[in-house]
Amino acid sequence: MIKKEDSRQLGWRIHGFLALLVVTYAGSFMGRQIMSVMIEPIKLEFNASDTAMGLISGLAFAVVYAFLGLPAGRLSDRHARTRVLAITLGLWAFATLLCGFSVSFWMLIVARMLVAAAEAPVTPASLSLISDLYPPHRRSLAISCFTGAPTISSIVGLSAGAWVIDAYGWRTGFFVIGTPLVLMSLIFALVIREPVRGKWDLGGGLEPPREGLYKAALTLIRNRGCAMLIGASAITTFGAFSFAMWNTAFLVRSHELSLQHAGILAGVVTGLSAAVGSLFSGWLTDRLSARNRAWLVRIPLFGHFMATSAMIAYLLSPAGIAFTFAGVPVPTAMFWCALSGFFTVFWVGPSFNLLTQLVTQWQRATVIALQTVFTTLLGVGLGPLVTGALSDALIPYAGEESLRYALVIVTFTIVIPMLMLWSLLRTRPWQNEPGQQHDTGTQPDFTPLPETNS
Repeated sequence: MIKKEDSRQLGWRIHGFLALLVVTYAGSFMGRQIMSVMIEPIKLEFNASDTAMGLISGLAFAVVYAFLGLPAGRLSDRHARTRVLAITLGLWAFATLLCGFSVSFWMLIVARMLVAAAEAPVTPASLSLISDLYPPHRRSLAISCFTGAPTISSIVGLSAGAWVIDAYGWRTGFFVIGTPLVLMSLIFALVIREPVRGKWDLGGGLEPPREGLYKAALTLIRNRGCAMLIGASAITTFGAFSFAMWNTAFLVRSHELSLQHAGILAGVVTGLSAAVGSLFSGWLTDRLSARNRAWLVRIPLFGHFMATSAMIAYLLSPAGIAFTFAGVPVPTAMFWCALSGFFTVFWVGPSFNLLTQLVTQWQRATVIALQTVFTTLLGVGLGPLVTGALSDALIPYAGEESLRYALVIVTFTIVIPMLMLWSLLRTRPWQNEPGQQHDTGTQPDFTPLPETNS
């Protein structure tokens, strides 16, 4: 059993390891965000259509990323995760640089698909590593730091990326992103050591019989707690990605802002508020769940309620400028947008933390990959598409405000994950042994303080 004082001896090496994982994850999202700035110059050079640009910036990447997510997670559960990340980052660097050297549109599409394939192991391997770096009662904040990185990297990627591409061309943008990945690959290969798998779990060194990919996924899906948590996360991202994709257009259409001003507000206001909310929810979860792990579900439920209330207020607010900041007109409704952004990420840290506690240490990367597959398909793939279709369908009834009401309808899909989380709160699957509903499992070596009803 791990002593309590051991969990407090998390020095700079552990936090430095987390920082490397955060930088790696932030880089993946920076690469995706900078594509939105490259659309026009790439389209002009290759004489591509908007549909073709939609393929290269979204669908081609998402399909490959989702398809390879589960094998990537299984790979991380079977092999040293630092080695997986070293190879992944090397391939990722090669594919990103290949994008910059593309001489045809189809070569660029293939290169972008290679980038998606190389990125697939990053999230499952990283979150599996975080589970072995931090004990459960200190894990939510660490996960929040990791998952919150894209909100800041998006702002940097859009602003700095726009300057680089405008000054030096879109190919240079790929070179700027790809070159540091070579250094990161060497760091993971030569400097970083693999932590003990299952350090905070009893019997962490005993690996159970290895399952095939299909059986491993089926085992996790049969775990009711895992299935409910994965489903709740996926349906949550359905609405979240829809809003992220269409918010700029909503500000242009319903609040009569210019495209530039709408883009700045959508990125900065939601990005900063979500970053702060993510860190705060992770800190709060660690403090409360140390006494009662029910807070791993209560905090996401509270966040969903507050975020949805603020979102409805934002979407239904009439047009009107509250003030102008640095030449950017700020609508009154942006207060509700910032409030919603703060609470909308309350589910991330607690949910990932709970997910790592519902399975054994040899299943964590796989279950995280499984969750990523569903969130990618529902969030990136279907969410924006369904919202656009709803907006088109509502034009005869709502006219130019059709997008407003389409977003309102999609927002209410959060009721489904809230009901699923409520069910988890009643059944309390975290009281079972990890993997108890599977064929294998071990009791975690973290003994929290006695749980109370507080």
